Amino acid sequence: MNVARYWRTERTRYNLVGETCRVCGEPIFPPRDLCPHCTEAGQDLRTFGGKGEVYSFSHVNDAPAGYTEYQPYTVALIKLEEGPLLTAQLTDVDESEVRIGMPVEMVTRKLKEEGENGMIVYGYKFRPALQQA
Repeated sequence: MNVARYWRTERTRYNLVGETCRVCGEPIFPPRDLCPHCTEAGQDLRTFGGKGEVYSFSHVNDAPAGYTEYQPYTVALIKLEEGPLLTAQLTDVDESEVRIGMPVEMVTRKLKEEGENGMIVYGYKFRPALQQA
């Protein structure tokens, strides 16, 4: 990732920035040109709360290049409280403890490092929720 793109996308890496459709009112994540629910253009930016639950998950033992530092790890499909589904790596949890329906919350963590002297890329991951809502 080049430096200009890194700074341009900073807000979306450290927050769950999505949209709300102006036509049908459905929450959208990630932001898109057209609403996936009604196919209309025109959305308003919104930041999601970062709380949800594990909808599905898988354990990754052989990570793709650039993401091997934390292997093995668990990646999950997270259903946010506001409705959208997103994919994220789980952190701060043993793989044997992960279960469907487990409450989780978003945290900012290191995703990867681009070479020995390269940029460190941070982004969102999810961990077990510290307090039940």
